[in-house]
Amino acid sequence: MSLLSVENLGIDFGGVRAVDAVSFDADPGKVVSVIGPNGAGKTTLFNMVSGVYRPGRGKVILDGKDVTGLAPHRLAERGLSRTFQNLQVYLHMTALENVMAGRHLGERCSVLADLLNLPSSRRRTRQTEEIAHRLLAMVGLEKVAPIMASSLSYGALKRLEIARALAANPRLLLLDEPAAGCNAVETEEIDKLIAEISSGGVAILLVEHDMKLVMKISSHIVVLDHGVKIAEGPPATVSKDAKVIEAYLGPHADDAHALG
Repeated sequence: MSLLSVENLGIDFGGVRAVDAVSFDADPGKVVSVIGPNGAGKTTLFNMVSGVYRPGRGKVILDGKDVTGLAPHRLAERGLSRTFQNLQVYLHMTALENVMAGRHLGERCSVLADLLNLPSSRRRTRQTEEIAHRLLAMVGLEKVAPIMASSLSYGALKRLEIARALAANPRLLLLDEPAAGCNAVETEEIDKLIAEISSGGVAILLVEHDMKLVMKISSHIVVLDHGVKIAEGPPATVSKDAKVIEAYLGPHADDAHALG
């Protein structure tokens, strides 16, 4: 059984079918990439899987349970975490505090214990801080732990957001364009980080426009065009698919030219 099963998922906006009958699976330790031209419905699909949008049709099955339409915080409790196309980092907080905030979202705590600063509260804070430091080290940001996020480079902020998403200890991680706006060096860092996360057994669902990155790290690729799945399979197969090439390069593209 797959960790994530998306079954005939669809949604309409103003009578227009933004996503229609999309199905695929994601397994632990694998990277499934969702690609397609601008406006293909990739982020809309992400928003349905992560609970931001309630699907009009179909199901989202997580670990064998129907979680269709559950709110994001409920999905987080079940092991789903995500990043966003536009950075959602707390710029007025330090890098360490940002990651700790991601951990706190999934903690069960007593308000009274925090107000009274009881030993249990102090112990939980120390544990959270230790975990945050480990995650910052994992993404290569351990040296900037006390620095305000507003002072970090764009590439560092991208990795910081991933660290915060990992703080919730997810089994399924959704990454929405993690390398967008990054230079070649920063993209390579993101590449290695995604590979490390998946090697630890986390299932990764990725939306990314950098085809070199996608073809390098993906186990499986799902291709959307105008909200419809037009192809799926391993990178070597998808990169040579005639429908995929046409969607990216136009109807007069030479099928002999593969993507990537």
